[in-house]
Amino acid sequence: MPFCEKCGAKMDEEAKFCPSCGAGVNGQQSQYSQQNTQSGNFQETINKYMQTEDNTSEFEQEDINQNKVMAVLAYIGILVLVPLLAAPNSKYARYHANQGLILFIAELCLGVVMGLLTWIPIFGIIIAVLGGLVYLLFFVFMIMGIVNACQGKAKRLPIFGKFTILR
Repeated sequence: MPFCEKCGAKMDEEAKFCPSCGAGVNGQQSQYSQQNTQSGNFQETINKYMQTEDNTSEFEQEDINQNKVMAVLAYIGILVLVPLLAAPNSKYARYHANQGLILFIAELCLGVVMGLLTWIPIFGIIIAVLGGLVYLLFFVFMIMGIVNACQGKAKRLPIFGKFTILR
């Protein structure tokens, strides 16, 4: 009786795919990759935007350890001002304040656009739904920034991270 080369599960003699993990037998493409070619391309696109540059090596470890809380606060809306006022000499807090400020400005701009366009009948409903999805994306970015700040990393946010307001 043959066994899967990938996971070691027992397989039938005539099986083309492992019933346990879906791996192909004798170089065949797996069931998963055959069925999800398009979703794989979508996943590659998502990964392209989510994999951002890590600038942690530019900062001193002492600065990171002392200003993690300030870096976290930078992603919570108007609290972006706290690290700017409380830790003006910290490069690490300033880096995250820049990321948080860009995200906050984007949220404000979206709010203004949605506020104006949602008054249009029928079109306003579509804008409200799309705007809600974009707000959800901004929330995900906020969580990503907070997680990076807690971990002592200086990774750019997807899409917005390449912009610099604060030096």
